[in-house]
Amino acid sequence: MQFINTKLAGAWIIELERREDERGFFARTFCAREFEAQGLAGTFAQSNLSYNHRAGTLRGLHYQVAPALETKLVRCTRGAIYDVIVDLRPGSRTYLQHIGVELSEDNRWALYVPGLFAHGYQALTDGAEVLYQVGEFYTPGYERGLRYDDPALAIDWPLPVSVLSTKDNGWPLLAPAMQEQH
Repeated sequence: MQFINTKLAGAWIIELERREDERGFFARTFCAREFEAQGLAGTFAQSNLSYNHRAGTLRGLHYQVAPALETKLVRCTRGAIYDVIVDLRPGSRTYLQHIGVELSEDNRWALYVPGLFAHGYQALTDGAEVLYQVGEFYTPGYERGLRYDDPALAIDWPLPVSVLSTKDNGWPLLAPAMQEQH
């Protein structure tokens, strides 16, 4: 695996190291030792799969607060998505900054999301499928979210939003969400 640094400290793009032959290729997608050597969480509590019928479908932006902070390892296994993370760590030099990364079945990248980062994505293709490992159990009492269209974040989603859940459309704007967290 190749660990590619992003502008957000602690967030990494994970690129596969393929061992190719006439059959195709083999690649390790996760190794606890390599992750821990990189300073990343080496264990996950859950593994989730989401499927999206239509391009433009948006999920997020989700996060959990302490004591149920989540790390995530997100990979698109079918189609393509635009994956966005927002740094919500008070005191971080990149606090409230975000990045967007295209993850696809073609590039086979994964995005490592540290704890206290909001995470969401938009399907870029019909039938996009996303597999993500999560470092903490889903704990509804500690779940929070941010609006995908919050003007304070100014996220430039690549497509018009075609499908959004009622829950994700109801997250508060950034300022009230931060006040609730503290």
